[in-house]
Amino acid sequence: MKADARFSGLDPVFWANVRSISETMRYTEKPTKKIRVYSLGDMLHVMETLGLEWEHLADQKGNITAFAEQLQDYFKHRAEVLNTYVEPRLMDANRARATFEQLRSQLAPNCPLPMNKQTGSKKAHNFLTCIVNMLVEAGIKGLPCDYDPRRLTTLTQGAKPARTLSRRLDGCFPRTVNPIAAWEIKEYYYTTTFGSRVADGVYETLLDGYEIAEARENLGVDVQHLLIVDAYGTWWDLGRSYLCRIIDMLHMGYVDEVLFGYETVERLPEIVEGWVATYKSRTISNQQLFDIQG
Repeated sequence: MKADARFSGLDPVFWANVRSISETMRYTEKPTKKIRVYSLGDMLHVMETLGLEWEHLADQKGNITAFAEQLQDYFKHRAEVLNTYVEPRLMDANRARATFEQLRSQLAPNCPLPMNKQTGSKKAHNFLTCIVNMLVEAGIKGLPCDYDPRRLTTLTQGAKPARTLSRRLDGCFPRTVNPIAAWEIKEYYYTTTFGSRVADGVYETLLDGYEIAEARENLGVDVQHLLIVDAYGTWWDLGRSYLCRIIDMLHMGYVDEVLFGYETVERLPEIVEGWVATYKSRTISNQQLFDIQG
């Protein structure tokens, strides 16, 4: 899923209001498990509760402002994509296993297919990671790829390090130095509670996004940053508020695209085609530069 262009590049003030309103009014309706959309009255209540001014939301006659209408449009969009698009694509362990097995039979992969860290009956492949690896391998057709980086991602100017990210990412194409794309995978099929480890995963992605966005702005280095998540029970039953935060993060520009569950199968092959085109373009440009210098 890409960001809706209507809500990309908006002022941080907009996102401050989104966060304050969402956190105060709660992200979801508990009885229905649906994502909430807030009325003007809800938004005014938040400002009163927090002891903040409300004139940016309504005029003295109580008429809604253009800014508040834009907030409502965003809340409607966030609720719609999560309630109608994301939820049906999130997979449980059984569906993820079946998807993994189907792709493994179809693609006959040579890429790493890592196991999870569970024991007993829960011991199995990391289904989402394996799905990502197989689809990437099929799409890059023999080009290099680091499926399990054991080092930090470095962006350069010339041949010198200019930025090194704080965390190791889950995959880089073609390598960790000046990658065309980097991705993070959050799969929790056998998690029974939404603990701090899952929540921290969202904030880790936000940190990576800050660093990549800063490098893009100040170095002119473009790395496509993907977040790939799955596990219906964890994300939908227990963590819908964090799905809202992920949609917010996407529109704030701190991740270029988010793939939810089965959307990985639907969308990732097309994304990888773009990586390959960029790789070939870079190779041609580097060869032309070498020829000129030679």
